[in-house]
Amino acid sequence: MKKNIIAPVALAAAGLLLLSACAGAAEEESASVAEEATTSEETTGAAAELSGTVLLDGSSTVGPFAEAAAELFMNENPGVAVTVGISGTGGGFEKFCNGETDGSNASRGIKDEEAALCADNGIDFGQITVANDALSVIVNQDNPLQCISVESLKALWELDSSVTTWGDIPGIDSGDLASEDVVLYGPGTDSGTFDFFTDEINGESGNIRTDYNNIGEDDNQAVQGVSGSLGAMAFIPYSFYQEYSDTVKGLAIDSGAGCVDPTVENLLAGDYTPLGRGLYMFPASSALERPEVLAFYNFVIDQNESIASAAGLVALTADQKTEQLDVVAGLG
Repeated sequence: MKKNIIAPVALAAAGLLLLSACAGAAEEESASVAEEATTSEETTGAAAELSGTVLLDGSSTVGPFAEAAAELFMNENPGVAVTVGISGTGGGFEKFCNGETDGSNASRGIKDEEAALCADNGIDFGQITVANDALSVIVNQDNPLQCISVESLKALWELDSSVTTWGDIPGIDSGDLASEDVVLYGPGTDSGTFDFFTDEINGESGNIRTDYNNIGEDDNQAVQGVSGSLGAMAFIPYSFYQEYSDTVKGLAIDSGAGCVDPTVENLLAGDYTPLGRGLYMFPASSALERPEVLAFYNFVIDQNESIASAAGLVALTADQKTEQLDVVAGLG
């Protein structure tokens, strides 16, 4: 008899528990949906509220990165217009220090005379590393040379160079190329790549022979020239070499410790010397007081992997990213 009474009571209790659990789950689900809706509204509202402009100019090497960052940022913040000009690192700093832009993109550090111009015009600024890069020395794919030393590059490219044929270059075995005329391609004086190469290889920014083919900011000209001439050589950004590695050959560099190939691994390990470098953005302190500008530079570091990938550049390491977020926070 007791058994028959307990069974219905137990079933009733179980039913109550089940109804309670279902009610609780429904309440939690309702709360979750409400929370997601609120979050979505807040996110949409924040994106809609952010408006204004961000004006950038400078390096042709950093240009693709800045353009990718601008496109991705504007997708999330349609109220902000980000424009990216490309007038070379030097040209970008000139505009920046005259107060014409909110930030300058550069493939080298700022020069003393450029910083002095900024100071004269009351432009305070910061420096943010946004990607890893290097310079690649490229030759024709049929050129048998695989590696070249810093000393040989200097003898070839410095202002007082007397090298005219491949057989004149000291420290290399030119073989059948000995009588082949050397044909050189390089960027113009406004280029950060120009300044970096001449400084690191020839010992002084601007120290370079005057008879090379000046490509300005157009690295395509260098690739076309080198791919079309057995005796040609050029120096271009690593990212650009990667894009055309099936068209031209990148030489390993010997800075005294043996030949090191131009690879991402060697670049990040710091072994590709002296041609490994960072790429930079220089925001104006006054511009960072505007929320859209500060948000853009935070976005550049937060979404660094996606932006660098879209631009064909080497993204910041985890340690570099943390460091640069701290830099942006300090500037803002």
